[in-house]
Amino acid sequence: MSHAPERTEKNCLNCGTIVQGRYCHVCGQENIVPKESFWSLVIHFFYDITHFDGKFFHSLKYLVFRPGFLSAEFMKGRRATYLNPVRMYVFTSAFFFIIFFTFFKAENAINYTGNQVLPLAQKDSAMAFIRKELLDKPKSKELLDQLNLLQDSTREVTWMDLRAMAGDLNLISFGDEKYSSRREYDSLQQALPKNKRHSWFKRQLIYKEIEINDKYRTRPEDALKEVTEVVLHKLPYLLFVSLPLFALVLKLLYIRKKKFYYADHAIFSVHHYIFSFLLLLLILALNKLDSTTGLGIFNFFIVVLVLAWFFYLYKAMRNFYQQGRGKTILKFLLLNLSALFINVLLLLAFFFLSIFSV
Repeated sequence: MSHAPERTEKNCLNCGTIVQGRYCHVCGQENIVPKESFWSLVIHFFYDITHFDGKFFHSLKYLVFRPGFLSAEFMKGRRATYLNPVRMYVFTSAFFFIIFFTFFKAENAINYTGNQVLPLAQKDSAMAFIRKELLDKPKSKELLDQLNLLQDSTREVTWMDLRAMAGDLNLISFGDEKYSSRREYDSLQQALPKNKRHSWFKRQLIYKEIEINDKYRTRPEDALKEVTEVVLHKLPYLLFVSLPLFALVLKLLYIRKKKFYYADHAIFSVHHYIFSFLLLLLILALNKLDSTTGLGIFNFFIVVLVLAWFFYLYKAMRNFYQQGRGKTILKFLLLNLSALFINVLLLLAFFFLSIFSV
């Protein structure tokens, strides 16, 4: 409630309804004078912040320690005491990804060794492999050039040097054929009968393959970093898309429970995702401590949290849907298998989108 004085007029300034009391019973707007002082705006701002925080931590307590309870309360209509699940999801996911993108960089996720100098042991192993290949292809110029390069003790050799000699510097490939340019590919396609030419989608893939291979032919680490960066920044969208699909799987698993509508499964899914974000924050923090200190004990805690993640979902399903242990365990396993399948498909789809964004 605002501290501004109430208007003497009883017409709502928002919708025009005659107000009975301080609040409009139609739109909910408070019937106060429209002009506020700077001090009242400051008070209102801090009230909203503390009110949000109070509801958030109050809801968080039940979310963490009573799996499925908040979803059941929402379904029963007891909502004013707790923070709205959608607002809670937006706040939690935003906070999680701010922390995630602050500490998790694409370059840290990639350990590309193509440009590193081969140590002596790897050079010996590579020479042994090439000599073996030469038994079948004694006149192979590429193999002989590679062997001569490796035997030259005055030069430092990388895997990229060996690949360059083999003429194999394509980073990605959507087929068995290799094309040096788009013009070459188009001319070869035109020479084929119409029924043997690639489809529109396959042509777009080949065009992108040629473009990426030409752009990053000698810089594969840059290509990997850029693709990884795009994929990582699409994770929020991937999770957002997966949420209604997760709820759909729950709807199918509990299709005989007529009292549960799709929206109820969606609210349960939102609460599960919120808990997952919080747990992932702890896992990221423990992983950072492990890499900083080198103490293996943090890996043990990470394993415990992952197990707790699965146990939490089982308990939430048991408490919310009120079914026996056997049925809940079976549906828990089916839910996780379905979620894994859905997320793999989404990840592949987002990976292809990322490829086209490079």
